[in-house]
Amino acid sequence: MHRPAFEAFVAPARRQPQLWRLLLGFVAMLAVYALSLAGFFGGLAFLHGRERALELASRLVEPDAPALALLLLATFAGMAAAPVVVARVLHGRGAGTLFGRAPRVLRDFVGAAAVVFAFYGLMIGLWALLHDARPNLAPERWLALLPLTVLGLIVQTGAEELIFRGYLTQQLAARFRTPLAWMLLPALLFGVAHYDPTVSGATALILIGGATLFGLAAADLTAVTGSLGAAWGFHFANNFVAIALLATEGTITGLSLYTTPYGIDTGGPVVWLLVADLALIVLAWALCRTVLRR
Repeated sequence: MHRPAFEAFVAPARRQPQLWRLLLGFVAMLAVYALSLAGFFGGLAFLHGRERALELASRLVEPDAPALALLLLATFAGMAAAPVVVARVLHGRGAGTLFGRAPRVLRDFVGAAAVVFAFYGLMIGLWALLHDARPNLAPERWLALLPLTVLGLIVQTGAEELIFRGYLTQQLAARFRTPLAWMLLPALLFGVAHYDPTVSGATALILIGGATLFGLAAADLTAVTGSLGAAWGFHFANNFVAIALLATEGTITGLSLYTTPYGIDTGGPVVWLLVADLALIVLAWALCRTVLRR
């Protein structure tokens, strides 16, 4: 049996639980997202010309300037809209049912984010004993961009949570009791979605493993709390640290205060650092779980 809180979270999906709706919904979400990207870059082409739009699109692979990083985060608005549209059209339910009860969402978001920020702050302090961070953005420019950075990360992490821990988790849990369906399958899809060998090189498979592990942790927090809040706060704080505070060279560095002295595709020692990151995800998840269950 599911926990009562999780059962209440899944309940709206039980009204239209058919697998054909889920499969069609998954395809429809991909279509909505693709159309939003086409419209987004079509708009850029209209405003700045086709060649400039193509140049911007190619540079989004490694957004090392603030405008590029913000542009990349803005593209997730279409991803956020996709599950909302699918839930309404195919399942007859509103956007709110994808989140859970609003007071719980807010409380769990703040609680999980606070735990992760505190924990990762300590870990960065230990990391700094072994490595010298490289200054990236000037502090005053970083602060000026901070509201847009926070908004962009809220959209980006919210979009991914709505799909993987919201729509997919709910619809699968409405049909299957086993966590292998509603927890593992979305986590694996989440991991595969982070596969990018052109950027990460030798570390690509480890990054997939890390994203899958993160997906499992986020799914468990959703099951424990019965809302997207904890998973969203966990995701937001994790990405804020990795994108806005200390970005790994070769990833999204355009909004970061500091960058690492090594690149994401370096291999060797970086592999062991990424393996250590997996342990940090587990520890951060355990802390969030302990705090939010009280």
